[in-house]
Amino acid sequence: MSAVLDAPRLAPTRSEGFWQAAWRRLRADRVGMVSGAIVLAFLLLIVASATGLVAGQWQREVGVPNAPPTFVGPRPAESAGAIESPKGPNVDLSDIDPLAPRYAEWDARVGQYRTVEIEKLQTLPFGGDRLGRDVLAKAIKGTEVSVFVGVLAAVVATAIGTVLGAFAGFVGGRVGDALEWLYNVFTSIPGILLIFAFAAVFGRGIGTVVLILGLTGWTGVYRLVRAEYLKHAQRDYVRAAQAIGASAGSRMFHHILPNIGHVILVQLSILAVGFIKAEVILSYLGLGVPVDQVSWGTMLAEAQSELILGHWWQLAAATLFMAVFVTAFSLLTDALRDALDPKLRGLE
Repeated sequence: MSAVLDAPRLAPTRSEGFWQAAWRRLRADRVGMVSGAIVLAFLLLIVASATGLVAGQWQREVGVPNAPPTFVGPRPAESAGAIESPKGPNVDLSDIDPLAPRYAEWDARVGQYRTVEIEKLQTLPFGGDRLGRDVLAKAIKGTEVSVFVGVLAAVVATAIGTVLGAFAGFVGGRVGDALEWLYNVFTSIPGILLIFAFAAVFGRGIGTVVLILGLTGWTGVYRLVRAEYLKHAQRDYVRAAQAIGASAGSRMFHHILPNIGHVILVQLSILAVGFIKAEVILSYLGLGVPVDQVSWGTMLAEAQSELILGHWWQLAAATLFMAVFVTAFSLLTDALRDALDPKLRGLE
C-alpha cells in the first residue's frame, strides 16, 4: 500500500485546443506556409508603401516616356534625346542683333540643365509609362490600393453575409423571413445596376469602392452560412451546449461558427479575388479609385493604349503582381480551410 502511495504522480495531460490543432496542421502544409510567407511579404510591402518608405514618389517623372525595362540605367540614345537644346546661330550677328552676345551664355545654361536632367534618369527594371514614371513604383503603390480594396471589401461582404446568415439559419421565424426577403431583393437586381446605384449615391473614392463591393457581394456568403446554420443547429453538440445553459449568441458564434469556418474562408478567398478583378472594371469605367491614385485597374486601363504601340511592360508588371498575390492568397485560404475543417480533423 505504501509503495502505491509513494509512486510518482503523473501530471494530468491537457488535450490540444482547437486553434492549436489548426496551427499544427497548417504548419505541416508546406504550400500553405509558402503562400502565407508571400502574402505576408505583400502585406509588409503595403505597409511600407503606405508609410512612404517605398514608392512614395511614384508620380515623379524619372525617365523618358515609355522607357523600356533596363537594369543598367538609361541608354545613351535615350539620354541624348531626353532634352533637346536649341542651338544659337554660328555667325556673328552682333551688328544686327543686340542679343547675339547672349547666345553663348544661353547655350551653356541649356547644356548644363540638360546634363542635370540626364543625371536624374534612373534605372527602371519594369520600364516607364507614357509620362516617364517608374512602372515598378506604380505597381507597388497599386498593390496597396488594389489589395486594400479587394481584401477589405471581401471582409465586409463576408461579415455581413455571415451575421445575417447566422440569424436567418439559427433564429428563423419572422427574422428569417425578413432576411430571406432582403436576400431575394438583392439577388433579383443585376449586380452591375446595384454597383452603379451605390456609385451614384456615395460618389467616387477608395472607401466608396469598398462599400459598393461589400454591400453588393454578401449574398453568396449569406446563402451558404444560412444553410450551414440550419444543419448545425440540430446537432448534438449544440443541444448539449443549450442543456448546460449556453446562450443563443454563444451557441451561434462560439460553438457553430468555428465548425463552419472553413466554408467562410473559401467564400472570403473567392470574394477577395473577384473584388480585385471588380476594382479593375470599376476603375476602367471611371467609377473606381480617384484619378490621383493608382491601382492595378488603372494600370491595366493605361496599358490598353500602350500595348497597341508595343509598350507591354506596364501590362506585364500589373499582371505579374496581381497573379502572384491572387494565387498565394487562394492557396493560403485553401490551407486554412483544410486546417479548420472538422471532417479532416476526425481523420487524424
